[in-house]
Amino acid sequence: MRLFTILLVFMLSAGISFAQTDSLTFKRVEWETKRLAPGVHLRQAWFRGKSLFKSNQFISVLEIKPRRKNKISIAYEAKVKRITSDFGTRNEALAAINGTFFDVKNGGSVDFIKANGRVINQNRLEKNNTRARHQQAALVIKDGILRIDEWDGSPEWEQKLDGQDVMLTGPLLWHNDKQSTLDSNSFNVTRHPRSAMAITDNNRVLMIAVDGRDANSAGMSLFELRKILHWLHCRDGVNLDGGGSTTLWAKGEGVINYPSDNGKWDHKGQRKVANVVLVKRS
Repeated sequence: MRLFTILLVFMLSAGISFAQTDSLTFKRVEWETKRLAPGVHLRQAWFRGKSLFKSNQFISVLEIKPRRKNKISIAYEAKVKRITSDFGTRNEALAAINGTFFDVKNGGSVDFIKANGRVINQNRLEKNNTRARHQQAALVIKDGILRIDEWDGSPEWEQKLDGQDVMLTGPLLWHNDKQSTLDSNSFNVTRHPRSAMAITDNNRVLMIAVDGRDANSAGMSLFELRKILHWLHCRDGVNLDGGGSTTLWAKGEGVINYPSDNGKWDHKGQRKVANVVLVKRS
C-alpha cells in the first residue's frame, strides 16, 4: 500500500511538472507576428523538438480587435462545397477559417446555421433524437460583433438567439471564464488538426488553427486545445470542424497554415467545406 501511495504521488508530481513545463514553453515562445490590417494581426509559432505536450506543434492565431470596420460574418453553401480560400475571395473578406461540421457526401451543414436573418440549415439530430455535442454551443454575430453562447437545454434554443448570423458548433471549451467539461471520447482525446474561435479577456476575437497529422505538427486533443485557449487568456472558446478541414486563409497571404488533406506539409491541402467564418472590412 505504501509503495502504491509513493508511485501515485510520483505520477501526480510528474503530471504537474509536465503541465508547468508546457505552460512555460508556450509563454516563452517567439511568435512571428504580421499586421494584416488595422486591428488585425497574424501570429504563428512552431514548437519543435517535441517541446509542447511532448510533441511538435504549429499554431496560427489571427487576432482581431473589434472596430467599426472589422466585422465577423458567416459564409455558406447550402449544397455544394468550396475550399476556404474560395469562400474568402468570393466574399471579399480579409480572412476566413473553416466553419462547422457538414455532410461530406452531399454538402450543407449538419448543424444549425442562420445567415443574414435567414435559416439555412437545421440540426441533424443523433439517432436517439438528441443533439450532438457540436450542436451545444453557438457563434452568434450581431452587427458584426461575435459572442459565444452555450445551449440552455431547450429544444428551440438556437431559434431564439439574438443575432443576424448564428452557427452551431462545438464542443464548447471555455465559457464566461470557466473551463467547460469534455467527455473522454475518441474525438476529444485523439490528436487531430483543430480549428477554434475564441474571445479573449480584453475582447479580441481569435481565429485559431492547429496543424496536425504530420511529423512537423502532431495536432491536439481537445483537452490540449482547451489549455492553449487558457494560455491565450480566452474567456470564451469553442471548437470548430477540424481534421482535414482545418484551414486559415488571409487576403494577400493565401493559406497561412498547413492543411492536411493532401498528406503533405504545404499550403495546398485544403478540403472543400460547406461554411466558413469571415473577417470583413466594411
